Amino acid sequence: MTINSPIHVIGGGLAGSEAAWQIAHQGVPVILHEMRPVRTTDAHKTDGLAELVCSNSFRSDDWETNAVGLLHEEMRRMNSLILAAGDRQKLPAGGALAVDRDAFSADVTARLSEHPLVTIVRSEVAGLPPADWDNVVVATGPLTSPALSEAVRARTGEGELAFFDAIAPVIHLDSIDQTIVWRQSRYDKAGPGGTGADYLNCPMSKDEYEAFIDAMLAGEKTVFKEWEASTPYFDGCLPVEVMAERGRDTLRFGPMKPVGLTDPRTGRRPYAVVQLRQDNAHGTLWNMVGFQTKLKHGEQVRVFRMIPGLQDADFARLGGLHRNTFLNSPKLLDGGLRLKAEPRLRFAGQITGVEGYVESAAIGLLAGRFAAADRTGRDAGPPPATTALGALLAHITGGHLLDGSDGGSSSFQPMNINYGLLPPLDEAPTTDADGRKLKGKARGAEKKRLMSRRALADLGQWIAAREPAET
Repeated sequence: MTINSPIHVIGGGLAGSEAAWQIAHQGVPVILHEMRPVRTTDAHKTDGLAELVCSNSFRSDDWETNAVGLLHEEMRRMNSLILAAGDRQKLPAGGALAVDRDAFSADVTARLSEHPLVTIVRSEVAGLPPADWDNVVVATGPLTSPALSEAVRARTGEGELAFFDAIAPVIHLDSIDQTIVWRQSRYDKAGPGGTGADYLNCPMSKDEYEAFIDAMLAGEKTVFKEWEASTPYFDGCLPVEVMAERGRDTLRFGPMKPVGLTDPRTGRRPYAVVQLRQDNAHGTLWNMVGFQTKLKHGEQVRVFRMIPGLQDADFARLGGLHRNTFLNSPKLLDGGLRLKAEPRLRFAGQITGVEGYVESAAIGLLAGRFAAADRTGRDAGPPPATTALGALLAHITGGHLLDGSDGGSSSFQPMNINYGLLPPLDEAPTTDADGRKLKGKARGAEKKRLMSRRALADLGQWIAAREPAET
């Protein structure tokens, strides 16, 4: 094969779109295969590339003291399509980077459609790719088609690995009682495109909270099929009723925590709070933050209208469940994201065992660059382990602790980026820049700040060493 031979990317989600973009920007032609609308999924509603099927938030954009914010910044410095589109289509969301989901998908679709080295093919790749496709990125995500999922499972000899993820409801703004809810970001923090008053807050008293928990626990839930019954949840996306089952105060210390919020009607912090985040550019739709659910649709309407301010809520979308699939990556993939059993296949996105929009796109970014480097003969060494990109890659391809009995990992689960994946500092900070002694949270924040600065410095050197070879 020559440099002009195309690389195939299967899947037009966040990871596949990012991988295709990175390949094309290395001067290599790419064919992006997306099965929608020829074949649909249970979670997608459109045929747009990079459709956001759950939240519209890319989470914190603070690169200094938040690991996902650091990942944002690293991806921006590596010409990320997903972060660039996110920045163009951002909505006010406190310290988070949230986007207008429709405008975001349209942006990504347009950029790829217009690129001269990108060809988009709308058809399903059933089973393993044809043998003459010598360089393939599989980015089929948590909703991998049954034929391809079974083919990969059979090729690797692995048992089935899957988990459930859940979708939060979206509500029309004009149906929310503005005399009860108020606008405030937690601790009045403003983020990209935000003002510090970017969330709608629904307050609850102790009695209201207890009644709400009772109703959720008693509400009729989705019944799993026999083959789904043993599939575990990912802890980062637990349905609210599953959290409630773990303890009556679990939600008050999770998505319904009231800290950093003051009800202007009382001047006090409520017992619990349900937050709503803007979901579209017009500000007419708002999603229930952290309220993924497996309640049946009728029960969702009944139970969620018990929330003060949402008693007349008109739901633009109700919550639901979809089944996610991921590989046992520490055992099955090498450091370049290649399938050890068939190295022409690379994997990217959630199927590799990362969780979250940004993490999925990040692995797509790396897979695309690795695939292009293979085609062109360039150096494609991994980013430094001190970076968020490098640490995430290292974790899924070997950093997870293995079960020594079989060389694999029996406990591998999806992972969000966090500072715990990065190597510790050589010396933990004890004083701030002015020489004052650091304690508690201040010391932790300074530690994160130093790790982030180290990451960006190391990434800058890594990029500079490869810049002459890029187009």
